[in-house]
Amino acid sequence: MEEWRLQTQSNKKTPHAFVNNPKSIIFAKNFATKNFAMKNPFKFGTVVEEEFFTDRQEELQYICRVMDSENHLALISPRRFGKSSLVLKAVKQLKRPYIMLNMQSITSAKDLSNRILEAVLKLYPMKNLKVLRNFRIIPTISTNPMNDSIEVSFNPFSKDNNDMILEDVLQLVNEVSTEKKRVILIFDEFQEIKEIEKGLDKKLRGILQLQDKINCIFLGSQESMMQEIFNDKKSPFYHFGLIMQLKHIPENEFFQFLNERFSKITAQSENISHEILQVTHCHPYYTQQLAFQVWDAIQYQKIGNDVVNQAIGQLVQMHDLDFERFWINLNKTDRNSLMLLAQGKNPMMQRDISTSTSFSSLKRLTKNGYAIKTDTYEIEDPFFQRWIQQNILSSK
Repeated sequence: MEEWRLQTQSNKKTPHAFVNNPKSIIFAKNFATKNFAMKNPFKFGTVVEEEFFTDRQEELQYICRVMDSENHLALISPRRFGKSSLVLKAVKQLKRPYIMLNMQSITSAKDLSNRILEAVLKLYPMKNLKVLRNFRIIPTISTNPMNDSIEVSFNPFSKDNNDMILEDVLQLVNEVSTEKKRVILIFDEFQEIKEIEKGLDKKLRGILQLQDKINCIFLGSQESMMQEIFNDKKSPFYHFGLIMQLKHIPENEFFQFLNERFSKITAQSENISHEILQVTHCHPYYTQQLAFQVWDAIQYQKIGNDVVNQAIGQLVQMHDLDFERFWINLNKTDRNSLMLLAQGKNPMMQRDISTSTSFSSLKRLTKNGYAIKTDTYEIEDPFFQRWIQQNILSSK
């Protein structure tokens, strides 16, 4: 150990402060032998896979078990909790064909039919799809050899044709499925079905119940709307599938994930990991975002002191104009609710505000993505919360 101490003192790339700390000496040895241009191990904003994926083994195995049965699943959680990443990891683990549809981008029942058929044609060679001949309305299919894209259109088109097209397309999905390779249909932001076209939920439910070789996963970020869709007896999708609510990643699991990665670049990895989770409350997206910024601050900006707070300050500054625009577009009641949440107070418990007013405000803020409800209501974005504290509350 003494020999290594002398080596680290002579190594200009190893911080001298490590020499007097036995724990840091071990880190310094690793630090000196690593590639200094280490890749940032944190990812956010897109589907997270492989080494970027944080452990959710219980949820992952449950989804796999449901998909191995003949049942369907409704997965509910606030936005950016990692629903899509989790589901995609599950279907890839199962090695099953899948079609994923973002319902926020669907404009009509016809558009939904087109998107599903385009996905089927990408999954299966067109030469094997002789069943297209059974379509009551034959689609026009065009391909672009430059990017392998496929476009589908149905002509002539009318409202009566609309139902037949959706029936034929979903029947096609069922026919290309096999018992061992059942196609999984994933509907992201499924609560949007109520806004696409009147009666589409009833029509889709009626068709899907007849397809015996398809599993469906319905993802939703609006808990009240998803609960209404699957638990209201008047809803066409009443009890159509099992309901699973995705919670925060357990703190101990997230801590291990962070600590393992930060230990490669700093001897303070445990403290840093705890600080990050205290700020983000284990929210998957914002934890990865803050961890990314902290890693960058340590590795490239060479910030050594109070690095988590400095990284938060950088993120707040980056989004300052966005946060200001959000705030300007809010009404007075919603601003007041956010100010209370930013102080750790529950708007529903304030004597000077009616319960109905607070409830309506929180419901609106949740729907628009400013607040989330887990065990209690809280501001979804911890950096927006910090912005409110610094720019609004500090000036009062």
